[in-house]
Amino acid sequence: MNYSIKQTVRSSARLVAVLACLVAAAGCHTIPRDTVTQVSTIDALLAGAYDGVVPCAKLATLGDFGIGTFAGLDGEMVFLNREVYQVRADGHVYRPVGTVTTPFASIVEFKGDFTAKVDSGTDYPAFQRLVDASSPRTNLLCAVKFEGKFRHIQTRSVPAQTKPYPPLVEVTQHQPVFKYAELEGTLVGFRLPSFVKGVNVPGYHLHFLSKDRQFGGHVLSFEVENGVVTLDDCHQYVMILPQGESGFGHINFNQDRSHELEKAEK
Repeated sequence: MNYSIKQTVRSSARLVAVLACLVAAAGCHTIPRDTVTQVSTIDALLAGAYDGVVPCAKLATLGDFGIGTFAGLDGEMVFLNREVYQVRADGHVYRPVGTVTTPFASIVEFKGDFTAKVDSGTDYPAFQRLVDASSPRTNLLCAVKFEGKFRHIQTRSVPAQTKPYPPLVEVTQHQPVFKYAELEGTLVGFRLPSFVKGVNVPGYHLHFLSKDRQFGGHVLSFEVENGVVTLDDCHQYVMILPQGESGFGHINFNQDRSHELEKAEK
């Protein structure tokens, strides 16, 4: 084995050790505060990389709050208080077993830095303006949690896919959309800076979970009756990338998928 190969092996071993620490038991407290840990990339998901990478049981070792999806794109994930909720294409909420995997997720140990009252009549664009005013350092990652009552809220989910997987923008053309009125619940998600383009979703990406844990999904629009938003500014970003035969290693990341993301998100 020559010197360069030895160095590569040593570097790989160090990387494996670091990732092993990140997914160690939560009691070890190895995850620094204000660290967002992400599984895979949004461009991989847009390209159809839906194979699971990390078991849901591991998410609780990375934080207690976040969003994502499931293997085969089987619904929207809400991760709240270290509990995983799966909003499937029927609009109902399920509790997946820990061995179910995720191909894409963003997780953080939520520690609020700012809180703000959200007035009656606040819609999604006004909510974003309120968050931006309360946490104006928009080049940081910001975890966003709102708890309150909605006059109305519109969400979506996505149906599970089978191989060969279609691109996400094709899947969302047939997404079921759900409308709810006079409903209490929690918004879970992130406001991310523009420089995460291709890696995650720049701007706002929120999921919803009703207080009774019966309904939810990816948020499209809403109007608030009352409630409080809590924000957690984060300054560290860790990524776990797929290995093996996931298809991640063969995706063309030179392609600009911004237009696809816009269509899929909205």
